[in-house]
Amino acid sequence: MNPTETELRLRQELAACYRLIAHFRMTDLIFTHISVRIPGPEHHFLINPYGLMFDEITASNLVKIDLQGNAVEPSPYPVNPAGFVIHSAIHGAREDAQCVLHTHTKAGCAVAALKCGLLPVNQISMEFYGKVAYHDYEGVALDMDEQQRLVADLGDKPVLMLRNHGLLTVGENVSEAFLRMYYLEKACEIQLAAQAAGEIVLPSEAVCAHTERQFNDHARQLKEGELTDSGAMQLAWKALLRMLERVAPDYRD
Repeated sequence: MNPTETELRLRQELAACYRLIAHFRMTDLIFTHISVRIPGPEHHFLINPYGLMFDEITASNLVKIDLQGNAVEPSPYPVNPAGFVIHSAIHGAREDAQCVLHTHTKAGCAVAALKCGLLPVNQISMEFYGKVAYHDYEGVALDMDEQQRLVADLGDKPVLMLRNHGLLTVGENVSEAFLRMYYLEKACEIQLAAQAAGEIVLPSEAVCAHTERQFNDHARQLKEGELTDSGAMQLAWKALLRMLERVAPDYRD
């Protein structure tokens, strides 16, 4: 696949991700952001055109910028400055963070404001056991100095809870970042419902750690009679794309 074909594929995948975030009601008008890095030494990445609702975003209107926030190609749209601060920091620091996804959902913001953070309340939550980092709130992310602290707090984790702010996931591709966010959001919703209902029962640390490995470590040594489901997330992503083809096929334009 040549560079032009690669960029077109990434544009379509990122546009699909924006439409899915809109479809599942995880948007905050125009004010959150998802980015994907374009392969190459330049560290160019694609991000949303600031001012468009997520259901307006298409492959062709995504904005390509560099790590300094400069537009690489002409675009009639600006870029959200807070989006640039957060996403450029992570793309510059993490080679594996090809896609970075940030939301301000009600459940996500609520759990990010809890002292306990995300708890292993449910099977869904245990995908993230030991995988969540936390970054203390410093104000709207418009200060370039915050980049170093944000990256240091994220470390090598796939999930960052921005205290008093929202959620962030990273992935080696768009589908991985999206599905992490989808299930992180569900984990937050389940936790809030359980906390409101009464006293929570949590599994043991050993069970939580085992369940996390079942979700994430498909190369682990399986014991006799143990199965693995390594292709599940790609099957889910393909199903999501089929749904988009039915309800919003213009994302590819």
